Amino acid sequence: MTFTTRPELSGTFGMVTSTHWLASAVGLKLLEAGGTAFDAAAGMGFMLNVVEPHLNGPLGDMPALIRVAGEAPVAVCGQGVAPAAATIDHYRDEGLDMIPGSGLLATVVPGAFDAWMLMLRDHGRLPLRDILAPAIHYARAGHPLLPRVADTIAAQAQFFADEWPTAAEVWMPGGTAPAAGALFANPQLADMWTRLVQEADAAKGRVAGIEAARRAFSQGFVAEAIDSYLAEACVMDGTGARRAGVLTGEDMARWSASYEPTVSTHHHGWDVHKCGPWTQGPVLLQCLNMLRNDPLGDMDPNGPDFVHLVAEALKRGFADREVYYGDPDHADIPLDVLLSEAHADAHRATITDDATHDHQPGQIAGFEIPAAAYQARVGRSVSLAAGVGGGEPTMAHLTNRKGDTVHIDVVDQWGNMVSATPSGGWLQSNPVVPGLGAPLNTRAQMFWLTPGLPTSLAPGRRPRTTLSPSMALHDDGQALAFGTPGGDQQDQWQLAFFLRHVHHGLNLQEAIDAPLFHTAHLQASFYPRDIRPGHLMAEPHFGTDTLDALRAKGHALEVADPWTVGRLTAALHTPDGLIKAAATPRLMQAYAMGR
Repeated sequence: MTFTTRPELSGTFGMVTSTHWLASAVGLKLLEAGGTAFDAAAGMGFMLNVVEPHLNGPLGDMPALIRVAGEAPVAVCGQGVAPAAATIDHYRDEGLDMIPGSGLLATVVPGAFDAWMLMLRDHGRLPLRDILAPAIHYARAGHPLLPRVADTIAAQAQFFADEWPTAAEVWMPGGTAPAAGALFANPQLADMWTRLVQEADAAKGRVAGIEAARRAFSQGFVAEAIDSYLAEACVMDGTGARRAGVLTGEDMARWSASYEPTVSTHHHGWDVHKCGPWTQGPVLLQCLNMLRNDPLGDMDPNGPDFVHLVAEALKRGFADREVYYGDPDHADIPLDVLLSEAHADAHRATITDDATHDHQPGQIAGFEIPAAAYQARVGRSVSLAAGVGGGEPTMAHLTNRKGDTVHIDVVDQWGNMVSATPSGGWLQSNPVVPGLGAPLNTRAQMFWLTPGLPTSLAPGRRPRTTLSPSMALHDDGQALAFGTPGGDQQDQWQLAFFLRHVHHGLNLQEAIDAPLFHTAHLQASFYPRDIRPGHLMAEPHFGTDTLDALRAKGHALEVADPWTVGRLTAALHTPDGLIKAAATPRLMQAYAMGR
């Protein structure tokens, strides 16, 4: 029997799963109130803004995959774009050769709120007041502060007091960092959401109310607060210098969330769906294509051959990501080639029994410039110490503390599904916008300041995000939603989970609890864009034999602390109406709930 830390849940009414128990409880509450999966997911997303502010925020980003029962999945783009004044020349004139990991120049248009509203408008049932009520309550009355949030605030406390006073006002009420487990409130955030609800209530009807809230956010008081703050603010960023931002209210007014087709591949009976190449999602599809003819089911899912093969496929997929992915609205992305069997087979032919320590993007005619730019970068390995600019006594190192992400999966009784990965707007990423109780995002750090690349900074362009929800539909009618936080690791952990479920028959909880691994043999997406050739991290419960065998294959192995890799959640709908769900025990926060 395969070990699990908790049971795989099953029922017929609905299942919710997320990276915090309070968010999962909110989702189940909204399903019980007659809401759809889309209502539940939105309520969970706002709740995660409250309880995991070091991992996501109201002014962050949010791609999602949604499926109306019986239909094909659709991608929801909640990834905002670079402001009109965000040009390479401007950033170069600021003395930058890389966009900082924090500060106002790292900000793009906030996208998450409008994406939730678009989803609710078209597929929800409940009024906005009901969706936001739980998050408003906990923001105003307080919630038990996670130890990791308390630690994040404490580590920044002096920096907030000295450099980001608007952050100190919200995160250090009374001038001191809050204690882990203490009730923590954010009345500014509660006030912002309450005002959005009031705007919605003043309109006639649920849909009109949601549209009113969208306008109030992108063109009304929220955009005005951001525009007014950024017109005067000049704050320290991750380089140790104080710089102003370029985002304006006009940038927010010009952008809105949108739907677009998913990209997909077929793998052993499953159609696997991801967002497009403005995310890293197609990496998972490329890896599935590379591995489609391998006898994975005959391999020990915790053995060295399985880990080695999957890790080597990931190295090649991520090399392609760095060369070829970007916003397809602004760059030519050869996605058909990248997802072709011929391209997959060419990559697979280069995988041997020895770990790769160089970088091997596939060769695609007509894309020599981005390939050359990538090869020029991968020869260097950047350490965090090299990217702190002035260092002490500027305390710039404190602004380089990157955040992470949260994840949500929901299936309702009708078979509607949501897989969403909100992120950005971390409490440590930027000062709080006065009156809104939330900081701006830093997703612009995904861009390069080198011209001519799919990921070059340009006005109106989406940064190539790491955020990567997943859905898969089986030929027999099963439908699976899954995902995880984790930056560059998201699709790595998801790939291991999915392969173990499909090829080894592990149920959702078994596949989540199985030991995880990932490689940092890639161009990191976050400042300072580190590269670690040959790296492989693995959890210790793989066992000594597997770990030793991976070292013998040449992997630069790093053994993680026990139960610290990955924060996967998943929910499954079967054709007979049974619904299943699971959540990771790692970090002891994620929970699945349902009946």
